[in-house]
Amino acid sequence: MKKIVTILGARPQFIKGAVLSREIAKCKDLEEVIIHTGQHYDANMSAVFFEEMGIPTPAYHLNINGLSHGAMTGQMLAEIEKVLLQEKPAAVVVFGDTNSTLAGALAAKKLGIKLVHIEAGLRSFNMQMPEEINRILTDRISDLLLCPTQQAMDNLELEGYDHIENTVVKSGDIMKDAVHYYSRLSAEKSNVLSQLGLTASPFVLATIHRQENTDDLSKLKAIFKGLESIGLQEKVVVPLHPRTKAILEKHGLQYNITFIAPVGYFDMMELLKHCSMVVTDSGGLQKEAFFHKKHCVIARNETEWVELVEHGFATIVGSDTEILQEAYTAFKTKKSDFSMNLFGENIGGTIMKEIQQLIELS
Repeated sequence: MKKIVTILGARPQFIKGAVLSREIAKCKDLEEVIIHTGQHYDANMSAVFFEEMGIPTPAYHLNINGLSHGAMTGQMLAEIEKVLLQEKPAAVVVFGDTNSTLAGALAAKKLGIKLVHIEAGLRSFNMQMPEEINRILTDRISDLLLCPTQQAMDNLELEGYDHIENTVVKSGDIMKDAVHYYSRLSAEKSNVLSQLGLTASPFVLATIHRQENTDDLSKLKAIFKGLESIGLQEKVVVPLHPRTKAILEKHGLQYNITFIAPVGYFDMMELLKHCSMVVTDSGGLQKEAFFHKKHCVIARNETEWVELVEHGFATIVGSDTEILQEAYTAFKTKKSDFSMNLFGENIGGTIMKEIQQLIELS
């Protein structure tokens, strides 16, 4: 029986990994070995996802977190390499653009193991973002690049990938499968709305965690000032990322906003279903907002998911307080057709078919 090693480390990867794990389980001749790097170590951002979503227990938990980018990536690379030497998989699968992604990619490639990158081809064109560096380097050394959108395919073509020895496929966005599968379960699994008293009144759901915002105090203050002003019209609920929480506390920053602890996937899904709109600097949450038919205000200067902006489902506001307020006002009355198919169908099945073909050729 051939093995596939999947490498997970952060919330979006747990969600995507849940879809792939179900597909691998259907294959009698394949065994999945999960490595959890530990990059997201808060229980509400890690363990709860595995429990709720029925993700197989990781065979290896590396517990690597809380370090600088270089130290974290380096330690992950060394530890993942040890696992790969022991397990001898036919392929390694990495997701997205985290330090876990790059470390897993480097470990696999240096050992001559076939490398699969799910969510390939995305670009922010901002080389100050650690995620941009991670995704570009991972794409370049991958054997199978699975692109979520046509824009991602176009990005790789412009970078000359038609002249590089690999396989590039438009697979669709695996996150869509996760939303469709789990949305029918979240109402019975979650009571977050009643716990927070959100069953009767409208609210805006917001998440702010990206380093470009948390490490620049002027940006962070401007964003939260904008959220606080929105709060004068309707409640703003912010599941607070540990890094953001630490910085707010360090500088004694307080805002008239409903801050809550990080939530599990089902709780987040119920918040998405019932909010009026989303304000976020998260890439994954932009799409989840779309899948739940909600407009999204993007608190960044760019987005990898340009389709959402081009079709009017999202707007980019950076960290400008006034523009954030204007975007909120515009979306309050805007009607959009969220039935547009931007991200494919049966994505997990398509991805699994491509991985099987890669393994058969190896």
